[in-house]
This record gives sequence, C-alpha cells and structure tokens, in this order.
Amino acid sequence: MLRQRILTAAVVLLVALAALFWFPNAAWSSFIALVTMLGAWEWGRLSGWGTVVRIAYTALIGASCAAIFTISMQQAGAAWQANFDLVIFAAAVAFWIGAALPWIAWRWRLRNPVALALAGWWVLVPAWLAATRLQLQPVLLLSLLVIIWVADTAAYFAGRRFGRNKLAPLVSPGKTWEGVAGAFLGVILYFMVLGALRIPVLPELLRWPVVGVFFAMTALGIVGDLFESWMKREAGVKDSGTLLPGHGGVLDRIDALTASLPLAGLAAITILAP
Repeated sequence: MLRQRILTAAVVLLVALAALFWFPNAAWSSFIALVTMLGAWEWGRLSGWGTVVRIAYTALIGASCAAIFTISMQQAGAAWQANFDLVIFAAAVAFWIGAALPWIAWRWRLRNPVALALAGWWVLVPAWLAATRLQLQPVLLLSLLVIIWVADTAAYFAGRRFGRNKLAPLVSPGKTWEGVAGAFLGVILYFMVLGALRIPVLPELLRWPVVGVFFAMTALGIVGDLFESWMKREAGVKDSGTLLPGHGGVLDRIDALTASLPLAGLAAITILAP
C-alpha cells in the first residue's frame, strides 16, 4: 500500500511539475480545469447526485473556467483583471472562513442540492483561477504549493509520533492538535530554508511579514482538509473517488489546496506583489 501511494504520488508530481514549467498559461489553465472538473465529478458523488446531474455539474464547472479565462483574455488592461481576481479570491476566502469553518464546527448536515452546488463552485473554481494566474510565475506558484505539501507531511509525522489530543474527532478522527503544531513548525522551517536559499526570483517571499501568509495558508489548508473529511463522512464514503491508486480521488489530494490557493492568489495581488 505504501509503495503504491509513493508511486502514484511520484507520477502525479512529475506530470504536475512538467505542466507547471513547460505549458504556456492557456494550456496550463486547461490542464488545471480538467483536474477541477474531475473534482467536480467527485463533489457530485459526495453530494449524493445521480449520474446525469453529476455530468451536468461537471460540465458547468468546466464552462465556468472556460468563460472566466476567455473573458479575462478579452478584457484589456491588467487593472481590470487584478480587480476581478481580487473579488473572486476575497469571496472565496470569505466562503472558507464564514461558511466552511462553521459548517465543520457545527457539523451541518446540509443536503440541499442548490446549496451544495454553490458550495462546490466556491470550493473548486477560485482555486483553479488562483493556480492559473500564479502559473505566470511558476517558481512562485511552486513555492506556495510546497507550503501545503510541507504542512501535510509534517502534520502526518508529528501526529503519528506525538498525537494524543484529537482536533475534530467527529469530523476526522485521525487528526490531532499535535499534528497541527507539527504543520506550523514545518512551515516555519520551510520559510527559513527559502530565506537561506535566497532564490533570486522570490524576493517577495523572503520578507518576515510574509510568514503570516504562510501561516494563513496552512490554517486554511487544514480547514479544507477537514471540510472534505466531513463531506465524505456525510456521504458515508472513505475516499472521494478511486482515480489515484493508494490515495483515493482527486479531491482527496487537492482538498487543502482548494482552500489555500485563493488566499495565495489574494496575497499575490496585495501583499506579495514586488
């Protein structure tokens, strides 16, 4: 099982890195839109929809991505695009803090299809938009993605070694406060490593106030992870899908990123801009 997980992760990582650095932005956007549509298909499963509705919803999410990208390309001026992105990213962060977090804390048993469809849109599309915009600086995007990967890895090992106090036992029994502490410690160390490396194209990340962005992305990543865990618990399934051997579905791999990437996009416009 562990070997299968490692092999799958290696293949996915190689494909993602090749696309990140070699694809032009339009091709990258389409690639990420495909991943987003796979997530939409799995979201339909967690929402309890039938096949026809899931197909329609997946098409709607894909059409949303295509429409946003097309409109952005047709509008002249970077200011319009920045303002548009600012609204989408701010609204997505508000969704995660103002809706998803209470959803988890109070363990809402929401099964209304319209509400679930809207929630799925805010889970998936802003993350796609952030990944699309940030790919214009691929090293920056990779550095931001690594925040979540480091946090997940550190949380896993810290939780296994020191985990005693459950974070949300009725939502995700395996997660502990010790794992959370390990995630933040890992992110601090990662920030220090970035500073030591002094990568020339990342001066915007090497300012100490930016560590707040790292912390906020880590916190929202945990919220995204818990949110998908609750959706799976409500649906009565272990994984969101079966596409990735040893890992489950696409949503199982991008749950933390769906919550943290819109914040990264917002920070890129407001705080990280050189």
